[in-house]
Amino acid sequence: MRGWFRLALGLLAVVLGALWTVQGLGHAGGSAMTGQRIWAFVGPVVVLIGLVTLYYGIRARRQRA
Repeated sequence: MRGWFRLALGLLAVVLGALWTVQGLGHAGGSAMTGQRIWAFVGPVVVLIGLVTLYYGIRARRQRA
């Protein structure tokens, strides 16, 4: 079950990080975060954390199988 949790958490982090990056760059409107440069830096960091979490989630699923 830990593998599934890590996969879901990693996927959520990747999606949110990508959204924050796009909003920070000003390409997606409709939010207070649009055009704020801090989100253009925070977003990729969250994406990287999500990718690492996905990697460990996949690794945990393979070890159990």
